[in-house]
Amino acid sequence: MKRYLWLEWLTLFAGMPVVILCVHQRFLMVALLWGGALFAYGTLKRNADFSHRSEWNMAGLRAGLRPVLLRFVVLAALLALFTIVTEPDRLFALPRRSLALWALIMLLYPILSVWPQEIIFRSFFYHRYASLFGTHRHYIAASALAFGFAHIVFANWIVVVFTCIGGAMFAGTYARRRSLALACLEHALYGCFIFTIGLGWYFYGAAWHPKV
Repeated sequence: MKRYLWLEWLTLFAGMPVVILCVHQRFLMVALLWGGALFAYGTLKRNADFSHRSEWNMAGLRAGLRPVLLRFVVLAALLALFTIVTEPDRLFALPRRSLALWALIMLLYPILSVWPQEIIFRSFFYHRYASLFGTHRHYIAASALAFGFAHIVFANWIVVVFTCIGGAMFAGTYARRRSLALACLEHALYGCFIFTIGLGWYFYGAAWHPKV
């Protein structure tokens, strides 16, 4: 069984990102993200002890909300400083260019991007591969590395480093509170903030267009 799980894990979390990077098509990236999320959710639903309500765990969200928000305030300031120093021309570029597009991204990003990623890299990863990684510490490290490696599709090291760090935070939040809702909220906070302050370029532009 473990041999099969390792093969499955390598296929999903190592093979798929390499395929997307080589093919370099946004449609394939979105299709595999949602296909993977539906596969993960379907696999979880087949477990008799799994329910989306208990996995969502609003009590866990309420219990862990304060430390998540406090950490976000500190790291958001550092991200803003990083943008000012490294990409000053891109600071608030998206809302300055199109307030309507920015608002649409703020609305849809948590639904279309955060939820499927958190189902795959937090819930499914935790429940499916517990026998491979065992302790919370090993799960957090493996989830963070897999999450970061998945972002090689954007073809720049900044995205990989940021998502490894973010993956460790989100996995740690999930492991401590066992609340998918809290992990999704934390992921959405950072993702929306990154798009707002101009670092979203690395996630949607740098891999697909020459930098201007």
